[in-house]
Amino acid sequence: MSAPGAGLGARASADVLVVGAGLAGLHTATLLARRGHDVVLAERRTRLTTGVRTTGIFVRKTLDDFPLPPDRLGPPIRRVVLYPPNLRRPVELVSARDEFRVGDMGPLYAGAADAAAVAGVRVALGTRYAGRLGGGTFHLAGRDGSTVLRARFVVGADGARSRVARDLGLDRNRHLLVGAEEVFALPGGGGGPPTFHCVLDPSLAPGYLAWVVDDGRHAHVGVAGYADRFPDGLRGAVKRFRASAPGLSGVRRAEAVERRGGPIPVGGVLRRISCAEGLLVGDAAGAVSPLTAGGLDPCLRLSEHAAAVLDTALRTGDRHAPAAYDGAALRAAFRGRLTLRRGLAQLRSPAMATAAFPLLRTPLGRAAAGRVLFGDRSFPEAPAPGRPRPGRSLRGGRTPA
Repeated sequence: MSAPGAGLGARASADVLVVGAGLAGLHTATLLARRGHDVVLAERRTRLTTGVRTTGIFVRKTLDDFPLPPDRLGPPIRRVVLYPPNLRRPVELVSARDEFRVGDMGPLYAGAADAAAVAGVRVALGTRYAGRLGGGTFHLAGRDGSTVLRARFVVGADGARSRVARDLGLDRNRHLLVGAEEVFALPGGGGGPPTFHCVLDPSLAPGYLAWVVDDGRHAHVGVAGYADRFPDGLRGAVKRFRASAPGLSGVRRAEAVERRGGPIPVGGVLRRISCAEGLLVGDAAGAVSPLTAGGLDPCLRLSEHAAAVLDTALRTGDRHAPAAYDGAALRAAFRGRLTLRRGLAQLRSPAMATAAFPLLRTPLGRAAAGRVLFGDRSFPEAPAPGRPRPGRSLRGGRTPA
C-alpha cells in the first residue's frame, strides 16, 4: 500500500482518480486497474483501520456473489428479533439459511487496499481531495504538499455528503439519517445464538430503529434516525439505549469500546450520478436501501457497473459513455422501498410503533417482515458490457464461486 501522500509529486496524471477508500472506492479502483487502467485512489485517512462508519453487516446475496475474506467475517446470523418500544412480546424470525455476517471492517478495508495496490492502483493515504480545477485537473492535498492531478475521469466515492458530486454538478443526497454505535468484544462469547435485535421506538430512533447485533464475538449497539427529531440528541439516544438494550442481559461489557457514526442516505439512488467528467458510487450515489439502510451490497454492485462503464469509455475514447451510468433507470427498482421508507418516517410516537406489532405477530405480518429481512432481492443488476463475473475475491485473484 502507498505511504501517505507518496508517489504523486506536484503534478501527476492518471486515467481515473477515485476519491475515497471505502468499499465502493476500493472495489471500483481495483476493477479498473485489473483491466489495465492507471488509477489513483486518494483517501484523507492515513490508516484505513480507523474512522470506520459502517456496522459492517453483509447480507446473504453479497456473501453469495462476492467472495469476501472469510477470516474477516463473524459467525453467520439467522435470527432476528423485532421489539416494540416497551420491549415486551417481541417478534422472533429465524431463517433456514445464513442471512447475515458482520465484517471486521478495518482489516477488511486494509486488505482490500493491499489488493488494490497489487493490482496497480496508486493508493495515496493521508491525501485529501481539495477540489476540481477544471479542464480535467483536480487538486489533492497531502501532508507532504499539494498535487495537481490530471485525470480523464473522477469517481466520487467520498460518502453521503460528496464534494465530488458538488464539483461535478451531480445530484446530492438530501434525505439523510444519522447513526451512531458502540462496538465491543464479547468476552467468552455471547449469551445465546447469534442474533440481530431491532427496536422500533420513535422516541429513541426517530424514523429508523435501534439495534444490537450480537454474533457471539462482538456486540454492536447503536441507534439511527432523523437528526432533527432526536429528543435529547444522538449521543443521548445512544446512552439511553445502552442502558436497556435487549440481548445483552448478563453480558459483561468490555472496557475497550469503538465508537462509530455518520450520515446514512435513504433517498434511494440519485437520478443524475454521472457526467462527461466522472461519476458517483456508494453512499455518494445514494446506493443504500431506503428501508433497511443497508449499503454494502449496493455499493459493490454499483461499483461493478461503474467500472464497466468507465472501462468502455477509456477503451473507446468516448467521453460521453458515462451517460450509460443512469441513476434514474436504477431508481425505478426502489419505488416500493421508498414508499415503505416514507411510511416508517411517519411513525412519530411509541404508541404508533406499538400499534403496528399486533399485525407483525400475525402470519401475514411475519411473512412480510421475513421478505424484507431475508428476501432474495438486492440492488438491481445494471446491464453493462464487460461486467465482471462473480467469483473475483476482494483480496485479489480468483476464488471458487
